[in-house]
Amino acid sequence: MVKKNDLRQALIILTLFLLVFISAKGQNDTLVKDEPKVGLVLSGGGAKGLAHIGVLKVIDSLGVKIDYVAGTSMGAIIGSLYASGYTGKQLDSIFHEIDFDTIINDDLPRSSTAFDERANMEKYAIKLPFNDFKIKLPSALSRGNNTYSLLLKLMLHVNEVNDFSKLPIPFFCIATNVETGKQVILDKGNLTQSVMASGALPSLFQPVVINDEVLIDGGVVNNYPVDELRSKGMDIIIGVDVQHGLSTREELASALDVLIQINNFRTINDMKTKVNKTDVYIKPNIKDFNVVSFDEGTDIIKEGKYAALSELNVLMGLTKRAKTETPKLKPKVIDSLTINGISVNGNEKYTRAYVLGKLKLKNNEKISYADFKKGINNLVATNNFGSFEYQLKNSKDKTGYDLITNLKESQVNTFLKLGVHYDDLYKSAALVNLTKKRLLFNNDVTSLDIILGDNVRYNFEYLIDKGFYWSIGLNSRYNQFNKNISAQLLLDDNQITSTGLNKIDSKLTDQTNQFYLQTLFRRDFALSMGIEHKRLEIKSETLSGNNSEDEFFFEKTDYISLFGNLKLDTYDNKYFPKKGVYFNGNLHIYLYASSFNQTFENFSIAKADIGYAFSLSNKLAFNLATHGGFKIGDDSTNTLDFALGGYGNNLINNFIPFLGYDFISLTGNSFVKASFLVDYEIYKNHHITAEANWANIDDNIFDSGEWFTLPDYRGYAMGYAVNTFLGPVQAKFSYSPEQKKSFWFFNIGFWF
Repeated sequence: MVKKNDLRQALIILTLFLLVFISAKGQNDTLVKDEPKVGLVLSGGGAKGLAHIGVLKVIDSLGVKIDYVAGTSMGAIIGSLYASGYTGKQLDSIFHEIDFDTIINDDLPRSSTAFDERANMEKYAIKLPFNDFKIKLPSALSRGNNTYSLLLKLMLHVNEVNDFSKLPIPFFCIATNVETGKQVILDKGNLTQSVMASGALPSLFQPVVINDEVLIDGGVVNNYPVDELRSKGMDIIIGVDVQHGLSTREELASALDVLIQINNFRTINDMKTKVNKTDVYIKPNIKDFNVVSFDEGTDIIKEGKYAALSELNVLMGLTKRAKTETPKLKPKVIDSLTINGISVNGNEKYTRAYVLGKLKLKNNEKISYADFKKGINNLVATNNFGSFEYQLKNSKDKTGYDLITNLKESQVNTFLKLGVHYDDLYKSAALVNLTKKRLLFNNDVTSLDIILGDNVRYNFEYLIDKGFYWSIGLNSRYNQFNKNISAQLLLDDNQITSTGLNKIDSKLTDQTNQFYLQTLFRRDFALSMGIEHKRLEIKSETLSGNNSEDEFFFEKTDYISLFGNLKLDTYDNKYFPKKGVYFNGNLHIYLYASSFNQTFENFSIAKADIGYAFSLSNKLAFNLATHGGFKIGDDSTNTLDFALGGYGNNLINNFIPFLGYDFISLTGNSFVKASFLVDYEIYKNHHITAEANWANIDDNIFDSGEWFTLPDYRGYAMGYAVNTFLGPVQAKFSYSPEQKKSFWFFNIGFWF
């Protein structure tokens, strides 16, 4: 039996143990309660804000726990990512991979733009939107589409967090109500959209509408929200100041510089009091950089690191705190996603089918994130929407996401576009274009090119775009030029023998009218088919006899044909591709010819072009291409045969560029051609090119087997090109070993 004294002693010991435990727990609770809260405030400063990353790397390396993050503009962007769970080291890696020129200028990848829209990117030097015959300039240089897309992807793991205090680290940012001039604290809602509003620098990024407020860069009213952060219960505040100092008159070289200077009058004055409210004030030495020095990001990040290390002793004093728990919401790499549902909001004039056709999305479909972004870019590239906000929400009871879109249709639907060009075939030309959207239907576009110069031309296009469904198009085009044309294209063998002519000075005019249907095939191919009317005239005074005013017609015929076309074009640049694949296959079945062509019988012409561009570095690119074509059926009509020679783009009919020979020098009803180009960009927009092309061309080479023999014709060229806002300015020196003859080719501006 247990003695009473022993039992009494055991109870006393147990009681003392409990008292000690409770006392220790109470002391621990007091310590936790008294543990100071540390806030981090990050100022705006454009590219200078990259210094925040260097500071964050030091903070992480010391194990400093941050309890709240506040930021403005660039500070909001980096601060929101840090609050979302990214480390300073991860942010360093992310920002080193970003092409800031593409992000800021909102450049859209060429491959993501619909074929009918690419003409807008690659033909006109100047584009002016107007309504009621008044020029209407855009509200900003960039809509921020690329920035939004990048941030959305990086923050996808916190896409369900609508209260920013529930992020791995609580967060808020500052924006400015442009109508009232008052600051707006953004701490709830769409995180990506909120950060975009905080960084919407006037004139650079367009305003963002949130809760019916029109918001711009928070730096206009509060570039360093230290008071607002303190009100969140923070005891110690670490502040990183990357604001721009006042510039001298020599440094005020642009409108953006002046705008920043005006804003800095207030922010610099504010900092005189706000510095004293900051417990750990970090000011990186970045006076030699400016708000757009993104190409010097590595050096800016280093300056942030050095500035943080200068406060090392103070920061180390903040490390003796309870360790943070591993956040449940961790950043993750998104390579693909499943779109289960699609909500389209705000569309009135453009149908849901049109929007989905541009996005190239369907319900319950798994796609790569690259394809998802490509679809977003494709919709934005139409310029039919003033703003396009979208979110990815986790699907209920499903794996994957629901896409929720909010569109604001553009009120501007008329555009005046201008261009200039010179080449060795069409000579000098000035282009005036009028584009009208929603002329007859909500989803149509009408475009008329008038080309004035040595050879007057026009091009009229009308398209009713129905997205995934069959679109309906009309096209009418008129071309003309004067050139020495190979006699084989115009005369038969007996006529060539009797006249002794190799080339004939001729004038060619071509009017082509098409009605067609077009749709997407396997997402990336454009498939079109239709009916075509062509009126082709070729005339010359060379064979006109004694009366020089008479004109001899080699061709004066109206043709009717059916046609089909399949096209894929993922080149990143039309004129200087560094990557991508190109395919263009075309079939024409000629069914009718007017009375001038008395020997006409049905025939067909098929041709295809295939190209592949790749790069070994940012400077060095290669382009491999092969081309071929043949005629099936009657061979009495030779004016539509293939003709090789010259250099250029957008050549009509079956004229094929071939370096080393003048335009329309080599002819036949079938041909094969291979080409190889090396492009070295010696510095930005300046290219040195070396090219070679080889070909066999004659009648029926696929029957005779000549298409698979060594090339009969060769041409080599060296060139220099400058890519300007007018388009490429190029000079090429070409040489043909067979002719032992050289040709120079020149062109200025976009081809049209």
